[in-house]
Amino acid sequence: MSLYLKNATHVDWRTLKFSSGHLRVDGGDDGGLEFIPALPADPAPGDRVLDCRDKLVTRSFACGHHHAYSALARGMPPPAHPPADFRHKLQDVWWKLDRALDPELVLLSALATALECARNGVTFVIDHHSSPNAVEGSLEAVAGAFAEVGVGVLPCLELSDRDGEAVREKGLAETGNRLAAGQPCLVGLHASFTVGDELLTQAVALASKYLTGIHVHAAEDTIDQELTFSRHGCRVVERFHEAGVLELPRTILVHGLHLDQGERALLKGSVAWLAENMESNLNNRVGFFRGEGLSSRIMLGTDGLHSDMIQSARAAYFGGIDAERAEMADVYCRLRRVHDYLHENGVGGDGENNLVILDYPSPTPVSEENFLTHFFYGLGSRHVDSVIARGRLIVENRRVLTVNEEEVLALTRAGAARLWKRLAQ
Repeated sequence: MSLYLKNATHVDWRTLKFSSGHLRVDGGDDGGLEFIPALPADPAPGDRVLDCRDKLVTRSFACGHHHAYSALARGMPPPAHPPADFRHKLQDVWWKLDRALDPELVLLSALATALECARNGVTFVIDHHSSPNAVEGSLEAVAGAFAEVGVGVLPCLELSDRDGEAVREKGLAETGNRLAAGQPCLVGLHASFTVGDELLTQAVALASKYLTGIHVHAAEDTIDQELTFSRHGCRVVERFHEAGVLELPRTILVHGLHLDQGERALLKGSVAWLAENMESNLNNRVGFFRGEGLSSRIMLGTDGLHSDMIQSARAAYFGGIDAERAEMADVYCRLRRVHDYLHENGVGGDGENNLVILDYPSPTPVSEENFLTHFFYGLGSRHVDSVIARGRLIVENRRVLTVNEEEVLALTRAGAARLWKRLAQ
């Protein structure tokens, strides 16, 4: 079964080269994408032909760091007292929220996130989940919700010592069971300052055993460095280096704002990746990301604020102009580096047959020479017309095809109301 894109203007996601013609998109993890001289006169049963005249076709987007569990937080009542700093925001907002999640709310949060991803042309997500009081089955619920919508996901369960030994052991077991079953998964940790030496050792051993990596926040705020140094006598990345975290090619360190030159050198000399989340950093007032002294293994995420990677890229560019003299080409490369991470680490579901069709009626000419200018100053998720994931059409004419949007949103709104009531108690 194939999908044909008629009269397509294809933008190569690596070179930005424009090519025009008819495209055939094959399905499955190994499905390809190729130009064909003519459309079949008699398409096979199940084949589809989409007219892409005056539209741009390019690789769909992927998110290098997300928190699907935060989906039902949007619009929730604020805490009784405004958090004084980042640590209080964690304690009074996010840790309160993740403890309030039950199995149904975990599922609904994942469905809501996957639905928004699909609408925004995001067909793969690296997710960092947390639900201390609903651990068992949480990874399968997240993965199942994303699969239902048609969006790929590489999940993990955030482990820490902040909720006690019993929760920690459940989290290790949940992660280990998924890895033992051969399901794609990373070993998630919250951050150095909430992870003791025993848990860190166990997490690295588990990741090493199953040839996966660690997914952990690193130096997001100065509190991470301060508490790590006071408790362990070293800085965050130094601690991870000594523990073997940086030796795992699937490892993702998230944020990386408050790093000294030594830590930057350690990261640059390692195989680990780093996920930038500019908008979250601005929202939390923790600083600006700087790529100085780091390798090119930097990708973009949303940190759970939203599911729009075009928006994330634009924020990284404008926020980085002053902080690190960011160039459009460099930020666009970071947006696309998540594809390299997934490919190099053998994670399926993010192949060349993942595409977004953009209906972008620009008032000025668009070409490969000026595409980046249009991308950062003109394009937006409102221009996402149709989305193809693993060769399968999951959004057509801005309508999600795989699930009933109205029914899903009715469930998530009811779930959000129940969650907010629980948080107010």
